[in-house]
Amino acid sequence: MEWRASHILVKDRELAGHILNKLKKGGNFQQLAREHSTCPSKSKGGDLGWFGSGKMVPAFEDAVKKMANGRISGLVKTQFGYHIIKKTGQR
Repeated sequence: MEWRASHILVKDRELAGHILNKLKKGGNFQQLAREHSTCPSKSKGGDLGWFGSGKMVPAFEDAVKKMANGRISGLVKTQFGYHIIKKTGQR
């Protein structure tokens, strides 16, 4: 199984919550990723491409596995900071 996802990664929980609220009100995921994410994927609107099992840290991978395509996660904490994940595919 492989998944495709985009994410917004920030260090600060408060900022992550603020971004998540914007998304819930219809904010553009790609635009918010470009503006706020600290991950190099921000240049691609947060797109991480396709990845298989074991390629992402466990908390991130577990969140993606449980999500339906097109959905946006709540805050997912890892050693890198706080992620907001959008699942964009599964095959």
